[in-house]
Amino acid sequence: MTLALQLGIIVGYLILALLVGLFAYRLTDRTAEDFYLASRTFGTVVLLFTTFATLLSAFTFFAGPNVAYEQGPEWVLVMGLMDGIIFAILWYVIGYKQWLLGQQRGYVTLGEMLGDRFGSSRLRGLVAGISLLWLFPYVMLQQVGAGTALEALTEGALPYWLGAGLITAFMILYVVLAGMRGIAWTDTLQGLFMLVVTWLALVWLLAVVGGPTAATAALEAEVAQHVALGSDFYTVQWMLSTAITIGFGVAMFPQVNQRFFAAGSKTVLKRSFALWPILCVLLFVPSFLLGAWARGLDVTVPEGGNVLPIVLAEYTPVWFAALVIAGAMAAMMSSSDSMLLSGSSYFTRDLYRPYLDRSVSERREDLIARIGVVVFATAAFLASLWNPATLFELGDAAFSGFAQLALPVMVALYWRRTTRAGITAGILVSQAFYLTTVFLGTVVAALEALALVPLLGALSPALIAVVTTVFQPTYLGWTAGLVGMGLGLAVTVGVSLVTTPAADERRAIYFDGLRAD
Repeated sequence: MTLALQLGIIVGYLILALLVGLFAYRLTDRTAEDFYLASRTFGTVVLLFTTFATLLSAFTFFAGPNVAYEQGPEWVLVMGLMDGIIFAILWYVIGYKQWLLGQQRGYVTLGEMLGDRFGSSRLRGLVAGISLLWLFPYVMLQQVGAGTALEALTEGALPYWLGAGLITAFMILYVVLAGMRGIAWTDTLQGLFMLVVTWLALVWLLAVVGGPTAATAALEAEVAQHVALGSDFYTVQWMLSTAITIGFGVAMFPQVNQRFFAAGSKTVLKRSFALWPILCVLLFVPSFLLGAWARGLDVTVPEGGNVLPIVLAEYTPVWFAALVIAGAMAAMMSSSDSMLLSGSSYFTRDLYRPYLDRSVSERREDLIARIGVVVFATAAFLASLWNPATLFELGDAAFSGFAQLALPVMVALYWRRTTRAGITAGILVSQAFYLTTVFLGTVVAALEALALVPLLGALSPALIAVVTTVFQPTYLGWTAGLVGMGLGLAVTVGVSLVTTPAADERRAIYFDGLRAD
C-alpha cells in the first residue's frame, strides 16, 4: 500500500504541475522577459513562496535532519535562524537595488547587470560561466537524488537511469511550457503544503511520545551533550562560517538571485524580505527537531539512511509518512526546474547574445531559451549517469562557490570607486583560491607529476610545500569558503584603488537617478 500511495502522490503532483504549466503557457508572452521573470509581476505571496520552495530540496528533509540526529539540534541555529536573518538582510542590501536597476534598465540576469555597468561583455560572460560551473553539478545532484529515490521507492523495479531519465523528461517538458510563471505558481502551492505537513508531523510525533518535555528528556538520557550548546562539531567558527557562506551563496544562486528582479512593486519586495526569516523558522525548526528528537526515541538509522522517513514510519500512520516523503521528492523536482530555467537564461542572455548574435530578436531569444533548457537538462542527466566524482565535489561545494561572488557584487553596487579591473580581479582570485582548496588533492598530484619533468622537477617539493601551506580546508577553524570571500573583497577594493575606470564604464547607472530608501 505504501508504494502505491507514494507513487500515486508523486504522479498526482506531476499531473497537477503539468496542468498548471499548460495554463501558464496560455498566459505567457513569447518574450524572454516573460519566460524568465513572468514580466516582473509577482505579488508578495507568490514571490515569497517561490523563493522559499526554490530553496527546498532533499537537504531540508533528509540531510538537515540527519545532521541534527548525529550532532544535535544546533543545526537549527545555522539554517533556521542565522541563515534566515542573513539572507533577508542580503535580499534588502543586494536584492532591493537589483530590483530598482532591473525596473529601470530591464536586466534579467546578474551578469547582464554587471556587464552593462562596467562596459564589459567579458565580465558578463565570466559571471555566467562561474554560475553555470557551480549550477550544473547542483542540477545533476537533484537528478541523482530523484533517480535514487525512485529506485528505492519501487524496490528496484524502476532502475536508477530510468527514474532519473523520466524526472528529467518531465522537468524539460514542464519548464519549456510553464516558464517562470508556472514554476512560481506550483512553488507557492508546494511551499504551503510542505509547511503544513511538516508541522503536522511534529505535532503527531509529540502527541505520541508525550510532548516536547518527554522528547527532550529522552534525548538527554540518550546523548546528554545534545541538549547543551557547543561541541567539537558545532564550534563557533564552524557555525558562523557555515551560516555566512550559505546565506551569501543563496543570494548568488542564479535561481534565487533572478527572483530579485521579479517583484511586482517595491511594497511586494519589502514585505517578502521582512517575512522571510519567519518562514525559515516555521519550516526548518520542526524539520530539524524531528531529526534531533529521533535520537532519544530509540530510532536506529542505518549507515547511509535518512532519519526522517524512519521516525515518521514508526510514529505516524503509513499514509501520512508517505505523504511527507513524496512531498520531499516533489521539493527536489521543484528546485531543479528553477535551476534549469536560470541556467538557460544565463546561457542565452550572457553567452549567446553578446558572443554569438547581438541582434537576436525577442521571439528568437525565447525559442533559444527553451532549447537551452533541453540542452542543459540533458547534459546534466548524461553526467548523472557517468557519476564523475569531480562534479559531485563541485555540487557539494556550490554554496561557498556562489558565495565568492557576493562581496565583489556588493562593493560594485555601493562603492562608486569600483573599477572593471577591481571587480574582475576580485571574482577571479576568490574563485581560483576556493577551487584550489576544493581540489587540493588534485593540485598536489599534478605538482608531484612535475617531479618527472627535467629541470622543473626540482621545484616540485617546494611548490607542494607552498600549496599545502597556503590552501587548506580550514584556517584556525574558519572555512576556506569564508576566507575566500574575504580575499575577494580585499582584491576588489585594492585593485580598484590602484586602477582607473575604463572609458566605457558607466558608474552613473548604479548611483545617479536611482531612488531607493
